[in-house]
Order: sequence, then structure tokens, then C-alpha cells
Amino acid sequence: MLVVEMLSTGDEVLHGQIVDTNAAWLADCFFQQGLPLSSRTTVGDDLDSLVNTILERSHHADVLIVNGGLGPTSDDLSALAAATALGEGLVEHPEWIAYMENYFASRGRVMSDTNRKQAMIPASAELVDNPVGTACGFSFMLNDCLMFFTPGVPSEFKVMVKDQILPRLRQRYTLDEPPLCLRLTSFGRTESSLAQQFDVLTLPEGCVMGYRSSMPIIELKLTGPASQRQEMLRNWQIIKQGVDDNLLYEGTEGLPVLVSRALHQRQLQVALSEQFSAGLLSWNLSLVGTVLNGAEVYVKGDEQTLETLLSRASDIAVKNNAQIGMAIGQYHEGCLSLALYTPTGCYAQRVRYMPRHHSVKVQQDVSVMLMLDMLSRWLNQRTIFGHYEWLEQAETLAH
Repeated sequence: MLVVEMLSTGDEVLHGQIVDTNAAWLADCFFQQGLPLSSRTTVGDDLDSLVNTILERSHHADVLIVNGGLGPTSDDLSALAAATALGEGLVEHPEWIAYMENYFASRGRVMSDTNRKQAMIPASAELVDNPVGTACGFSFMLNDCLMFFTPGVPSEFKVMVKDQILPRLRQRYTLDEPPLCLRLTSFGRTESSLAQQFDVLTLPEGCVMGYRSSMPIIELKLTGPASQRQEMLRNWQIIKQGVDDNLLYEGTEGLPVLVSRALHQRQLQVALSEQFSAGLLSWNLSLVGTVLNGAEVYVKGDEQTLETLLSRASDIAVKNNAQIGMAIGQYHEGCLSLALYTPTGCYAQRVRYMPRHHSVKVQQDVSVMLMLDMLSRWLNQRTIFGHYEWLEQAETLAH
């Protein structure tokens, strides 16, 4: 298997001033192509550190993706570091100068002299096209390691990886078949209880069970070689049956997307009333294209009974000609209240929120996920009220 590594550059990345989304994206992209990353290194805007790291990783990696530091400013040092590591100078490429001039002219601007720096790459390097920006990439071999230098702008980086780097890697190497990765997301379980339940499974050789907690959900992931597909699928059925009532969805699309698709397919309209969630449910559904017939947010309100909250859910649905009404009520004395009005029945519940250390934002996320879970259960003809390890059911109402 090829040893593939990534080197992220820049003080802002090293010091945590920005999140390195490029690294996460590349890891997932390469994983899907059968090129899982072996490691990732981050170096700031220091020439000596960059040169030393490039040289060091060239002795360990078969492929190194270097990201960032190709801009026109003085702290963009990747091209100079690459040339220094190679022991050669930088050469200006006239064709890239012409490309940049046309790039700026098409936008009614004149190219600055500082941008000429972006056409300077190591003498022996191959220019790698960047069709959506001004920073050209480049590639070369160093100590049997194939290196690609790429811009840090995510939109440019992603295009270059897909259109330039992956084709070159496929042409040069015989890539392994992508590993199989099975995912599901649970709600209402703890990571420790899931691990206790499933870590006793005897998995096929090369397969790994993983857990990713991102409150209020936990993702379970079974990863392994494609050659173990049948045995992995057998274990996956055991895992799904074990998660049982707390399984939100399989795959990576997310519950708002799945709920929105089901509503669209059934031509169901939705109206929302939110209090504690302060519009967060509306925002989540709007992001995935759900058409909301009406949405209202209550800043204050008297303490509600479940009957009162159900009336609010039905009232907003009727007022806005929607078949479904959802109402997230108050968070009062540690309890969340929610109501769902549908063409076939009305449902409300009050749950006691057990964790005491969570922020208000996390508690709001929980209220939204709980509301979506109720709707998803109704759409899939499941029991509306779930059972959750860290939410105690204080009261339910259905009619």
C-alpha cells in the first residue's frame, strides 16, 4: 500500500486560528479512492522548518500533498522551500504569467506585480494547472517521493486534487480497491454503552469498529478491506440490530436531508413553532431545502402543559395550510417539551435533560434532534416516543 501523507502549512493553521478543512476533505476523498492518509504534519510560515519537514517526509512517504503557501505575499514560502530542498532555484513560467493576466483582465482588474511570484516554481518541477485561481501548483520527485504543492484556498485545492492530482496518481500507480466503510448514526445512547456492547464482536481481519461522538449524536463506523464485504455486512446487521430503536439513519446524508426528502416525496407541508430552540429547527430544515409554510419563534411564554403545546402545533399547521405542525416548547426546570401534529395523530412529550454540563447551544441542538426524531419516526411508521439513556421521559401524550 502506498504511504500517502499531507503537509499543511501556515501559521494560521498551526496556531489554530482557522480550521484545516482541507485536511479533513482530503483524508475523506483519498480514503474513498483507496488512498488512506498515513499521517498529516502541520508547519508554520518558517522557511527552515518547511525545508526540513519536506526533506524528512520525503524519506517516509511515497506521495506527499503539500497544502498552502503559494500566494503572492512574503509569508507564502512553499515554492522557495521546495526549491531549497531540491537544491535548485526558482524559475518563472511565462505561460502562467499570461494566464494570470487574462484571469485579472476578465474580471476588469490589472494584475499586480506581486502576483508574478505565483509563477515561480522550482526549476525541475512540473507545473500543475489551477483553472480556478492564480496560484499554480507544481510537482516533482524527491528521494522517491512524489510531491504535489497545492494552494490553500479550499475551492482551488479541491479542483486541483480531483482534476489534476488523482488522475496522475491513477496513471502512475496501481491503486488498491477502496475500503468498505459502513456508517450509522445513533441518538440517545452514550459512547461508552455502545462500545461495551459492540467491542466484544469478533471482526474480520483488517476491520475496525469506530465511534465518533458529536453531541447529540454518535456515529458508528465499520471499516475494512472490500475483500471482507460479506463478513462485514454480517457484522453490520448485528450492529444495526443492537442499536435498534436508537438508530437515526445509515450513511452520511444527515437526518434533516432524509426528513426533507420524505416530506417532499409525500407532498407534505410543514409549519413550525419554536421557543427554546429559537429558530434552530427552521434553520436546519431550510438549509436542506424544506419548504416551510410557516415558522414562528416565541421569545417568552408561560409554563405549558402538553395539551397547550399540542394546540400550538395544530394551530400553526391549520393556520398555514400545512399537514404537519411541530412545536418545541420551553426548557423549564431541566425539562424539554415537544409536540407533533400529523394527519394521523397528535403526539407530545416532556423529557428531563440529564447531563448538567452541556451548554445552551448543545441543549438546543438536542431539542432539534429530538423533534426531528419524532417526525422521522412518524414518517417511517415507528413508535413516536423513543427511549434514551440520557433523557428521562417525564410525560407523554398521544391522541
